[in-house]
Amino acid sequence: MRAIERRLLPCTAVTAALTLLGGCGPSTASDGSGTDAKERGPITFVSGKNTSGTVEKLIKRWNDRHPGEKVTFIGLPEDSEEQRAKMIRNARLKADTYTVLTLDVVWTAEFAANRWIDELPKSSFPFDKTLGPINGTAKYRDKLFAMPYTSDGALLYYRSDLLEKANIEPPKTWDEMREACDEVLPKQKGMSCYGGQFEKYEGLTVNFSEAVNSAGGQVTDAKGNPHLDTPEAKRGLDNLIKGFRDGTMPENGIKFMEENGRQDFEKERLLFYRNWPYQYGVSNTKAKGNKVVDKFGVAPIPGEKGTGASSLGGHNLALSSTARNKATALDFMRYVTSEEGARLRLTKATQAPVFAKLYDDPKLAEDFPWLPVLKKSIVGAEPRPRVVRYGDASKVIQQEVHAALTGKKSSAAALESLQKKLNALKP
Repeated sequence: MRAIERRLLPCTAVTAALTLLGGCGPSTASDGSGTDAKERGPITFVSGKNTSGTVEKLIKRWNDRHPGEKVTFIGLPEDSEEQRAKMIRNARLKADTYTVLTLDVVWTAEFAANRWIDELPKSSFPFDKTLGPINGTAKYRDKLFAMPYTSDGALLYYRSDLLEKANIEPPKTWDEMREACDEVLPKQKGMSCYGGQFEKYEGLTVNFSEAVNSAGGQVTDAKGNPHLDTPEAKRGLDNLIKGFRDGTMPENGIKFMEENGRQDFEKERLLFYRNWPYQYGVSNTKAKGNKVVDKFGVAPIPGEKGTGASSLGGHNLALSSTARNKATALDFMRYVTSEEGARLRLTKATQAPVFAKLYDDPKLAEDFPWLPVLKKSIVGAEPRPRVVRYGDASKVIQQEVHAALTGKKSSAAALESLQKKLNALKP
């Protein structure tokens, strides 16, 4: 992965070809609030590979109603870093292959700062209807550059059958979780206490950020300034280190990503597991090796003194600055990010919606028992490091934190190095 350029390339004299492609970044609408999109015609919708079929259904509905403005789906690799790399390459080549981009919420600032996406009209999305923390992910320097598409928050999966048998409530703090494990595990062969995502990839950035936030600290502030030279940051990292040293986490837990950790939970090797909402439907479906159907529940992740703070996940839709037919693209983005689209993605693909109304729907809560817990998780969530060069920042976080977890560095040394490296990445 190539590092993101340190500064923006200035827009010089604009050739006719670049004008057609929108190569000089976001234009301004007549109301001064976003792209002045007028062209209509075929567009593309770019996202990670879709397995649920919901994207195809939404696109078909659109295409049936707009035969002259058809949408073609472009599926990118499952790995999020590969998705990001392909989108950046399209932008740097000033190609019009990609129109509507599906961005991880932490990429919005990076893509906006580099003028790879257009500023959008302020009226593009009903922000008064969403869960509050979601709205900030669509903006850069108080300007709108994306529309919220899906959200996500961490959940603590736990073996409800074992906790109920021991008369133990789901833990709210790390200490309560360890106490529950001390009570339950002596009677369970081959079971460990807790797992999260600790392999050296984006999941480690997320889990480290949650540990720091849940100890009362923050990795960066809203301006991108790192705050890792604090007692709170050290307590957060030390808690993870302690988990690996005292046996709270299994040895193979350092290799956990979402899926192999989920599989260990389903094989009854974990009492608690931190993961995203998608796991609920998977783990509650009968399949070979899955022993936890109807034997687990979900709760907010634990923190130091009470409920922990999830890292805010999810995706936004953005408009490629080098795309054609931007008027069509804006209308399609409004259609896909509508409440109707959100309901379909929830019911057919268990993707977390951005609209508050759907979390409060009794019928949906009955069908998806994790919704009320997820709402609490998202409302209390904290953004991941708020930096323009997010990809570079995430990599150095992974390097330093992984070194601390594996005993190659002390927590103090890792955090000191991380503080310096993140400072060096600031614009």
